[in-house]
Amino acid sequence: MCSGAGELSHRRAPGFSIVDSNQQQHDIADYRGKYVLVDFMQTGCPHCIKFAEVMEKLMIKHRGKLEALSIVLPPDNLATVKTYIQTHNITIPVLLDCGQMTASYLKLTPATPRVMFPHVFIVDPNGQIVNDWVYNEENEPIFSGDALGKELDKLIGGAGKK
Repeated sequence: MCSGAGELSHRRAPGFSIVDSNQQQHDIADYRGKYVLVDFMQTGCPHCIKFAEVMEKLMIKHRGKLEALSIVLPPDNLATVKTYIQTHNITIPVLLDCGQMTASYLKLTPATPRVMFPHVFIVDPNGQIVNDWVYNEENEPIFSGDALGKELDKLIGGAGKK
């Protein structure tokens, strides 16, 4: 099961409006009313590729209640993203960030500039970050899908109940 919330949780999800590989604009406000997985990744990262498969399965399981967005940074570009989508049959939108969105979500500063991939956030239907995890050995069960699936079942299964 998922441990306590990550250190970047329990705050409003930073706003953004950036394009995906099809030049379609995505704004986090457009996803209000649903849970959203926001995944910061690289197209050549093996852990990111495996996690994309997990997210695709979770999207099917929670259709209509869960959305997912993958975010890439340079050196990924439109060509690498299109190849990644085609090679791995990705249906989740892959958004191209110049760095500002990533810096906002990961609270990057000159003193803490390091970005590790993948890093996933769960944003609730009200736009609040309820949990986040960066890939490491300890968090591997999250990225394999078992623990994240249980966390989403708990959150989404409880959605709408008072």
